Amino acid sequence: MKLEQNETSILFSSTSIPDVFFTEYLASASGDFIKVYLYLIFLAKHNKEIKLTDLSKALGLEFKTIQSACTYWENAGAITKKPTGYIINPLQEIELQKLYKPKLSLSAKDLEKNAKNEYRAKAIENINSLYFQGMMSPSWYNDINLWFTKYGFNEQVMLALFDYCFNKSALHKNYIQTVADAWAKNNIKTFTDLDHYFQKQDKLNAMKKNICKKLGFHRSLSQYEEAYVEKWTVEYGYGMDVIDIALKKTASKSNPNFEYINKLLSDWNERNFKTPSEIENFMQEMKQKTQTTKELEKKASFHSYEQRKYEDLDSLYSNLKTENG
Repeated sequence: MKLEQNETSILFSSTSIPDVFFTEYLASASGDFIKVYLYLIFLAKHNKEIKLTDLSKALGLEFKTIQSACTYWENAGAITKKPTGYIINPLQEIELQKLYKPKLSLSAKDLEKNAKNEYRAKAIENINSLYFQGMMSPSWYNDINLWFTKYGFNEQVMLALFDYCFNKSALHKNYIQTVADAWAKNNIKTFTDLDHYFQKQDKLNAMKKNICKKLGFHRSLSQYEEAYVEKWTVEYGYGMDVIDIALKKTASKSNPNFEYINKLLSDWNERNFKTPSEIENFMQEMKQKTQTTKELEKKASFHSYEQRKYEDLDSLYSNLKTENG
């Protein structure tokens, strides 16, 4: 007995997308890449063949974008390239393998210990409730446990990490780990450490705005200019009172140069100057030395001229005396 099913019109058919796509892949992919992936799933469902050039025309995207999208999803493991085309891989199976794949940086003992940690488990559940509407993918649990171990954050800092990224509309793993790396480099472990870090950042941002205003910039500082400001404030420990002295030295320049300002501040730091008064005294001394040098050079030049004048007169007098016998 053979059973057949009538083909459903495309008007009534549907294409299924696993929920794991929304929890693990959606946030980190661009809109065009998502567009390409969804259309590939649709074509695969109907066993259709299509060239990348035709796909470009069908989706209204540049050919380079189609190529980049296919490479992106291939690297993510969502598709596999074959000589004849691509295979759409099951996302649930990929995530299942990730979930149970041993992590070399986190031992089974560590996982067991973390799982028994009541406060940590509660923090993770709060993250799930607050930022994932209770639909957090299982793979996040292992990643969060791994971050706890790697960075040494306490529960309050981990919650603050997710809150920060959520407010930045960047709640995906790559961005969260980038922020976590930055916090770890600043020796953040507790919420008190984090609070001090944010206070420093607020002061630093206020200083950047103040510098822009004093220099007459109608733009934000570039990445390199911001690095200079952080160097002056964090490494040298200078406040706006010292930096302002250097800024004033650029008043006569039509295009204020950060390298010039940096040379001044670096020189003062090498001389171990810490206060505005030390710098002002040094600048006054240098001004006085310059003035003294100029006066000495002027006198030396005058005496040289006078000597040449007398020598010329003596020569002239000698010549006249010879001529007159």
